Amino acid sequence: MTGVSQPQVETTLKEYIDPYLQMDLVSAKVLKNIRIEGDKVTLEITLGFPCKGYHETLIKELTAKLKTIAGVGQVEVHLTCKIATHAVQKGVKPIEEIKNIIAVASGKGGVGKSTTAVNLALALAVEGANVGILDADIYGPSQPRMLGVNTQPESKDGNSLEPVIGHGLQTMSIGYLIEEETPMIWRGPMVTQALEQLLKDTRWQNLDYLIVDLPPGTGDTQLTLAQKIPVSGAVIVTTPQDIALLDARRGLKMFEKVNVPVLGIVENMSIHICSKCGHAEHIFGEGGGLRMASEADVDLLGALPLDIKIREDTDCGKPSVVSDPNGRVAQIFRDIARRVSAKLSLQAKDYAAKFPSIKIMSN
Repeated sequence: MTGVSQPQVETTLKEYIDPYLQMDLVSAKVLKNIRIEGDKVTLEITLGFPCKGYHETLIKELTAKLKTIAGVGQVEVHLTCKIATHAVQKGVKPIEEIKNIIAVASGKGGVGKSTTAVNLALALAVEGANVGILDADIYGPSQPRMLGVNTQPESKDGNSLEPVIGHGLQTMSIGYLIEEETPMIWRGPMVTQALEQLLKDTRWQNLDYLIVDLPPGTGDTQLTLAQKIPVSGAVIVTTPQDIALLDARRGLKMFEKVNVPVLGIVENMSIHICSKCGHAEHIFGEGGGLRMASEADVDLLGALPLDIKIREDTDCGKPSVVSDPNGRVAQIFRDIARRVSAKLSLQAKDYAAKFPSIKIMSN
């Protein structure tokens, strides 16, 4: 009997297209080692994105694939996850203790951006990452209510703030520092300064991802984020209706102009299924997110239903990912989280931290 060869294994593995990386594991350079001992094949795979909920499926798929090779009797797959720091805009330095900042934006209000942001953050955490969320909507902070947290952040040194923990996330919001119904009557420069302070004066701890929940639109706050804050990528949230898509396109083009990669589009309120009779209806139109993604050459990361439970969960301070972790909506968010982080994992990495700084000193 002819022994199994490494080229055979690699060729077979190239036939499996990973649904999140959207390419085979060899081309994605996540296959680190192949060991062949008799009829046993052992794979060592290091993924650059968190995906606890996908590990078992991936192992089963690869095992079945390799067992189609004549002579393969046993397959062992060792999966690890190593999240890297990815490149940001030129001239902007990464922030210590934060590997990657992902902005969640929308062109207009009322499309469910904040709900998507908090569930995305929670889903990334469930998948195995260290995650924080920054509420960048100074005028209308909503994350304290959505996370069910109503406490002032501590300051151990009098100069910086400790992140407030909500459902395992490190969080910060202007909403923790003011009364919930107090209006923020500030001009643009004060708002942008507050955003920078909330980000840079918070003692974030070893974050793989910081999700930034942006206010709607393309104004001062968005430009500050794009020009002064190191952003690895952006996610655009929209509904299928034409007016929302028009505004979402503006947001997408803004990120393109400031060289922030758009990781994809989330279509919210995609379809409504009546809780009484089961009738499905596209209240806000159909296929708008997919058309926009196709036109802009970006990924449609997922489509979320118009579901009263999503609204009730966030109003109660327990977003869908934690209130019903095994439910359909939570699974959609986890799938979106894997797609976002997998897309980011394929981008250029930032190696600045690996190089020592060189100082020339004169005698």
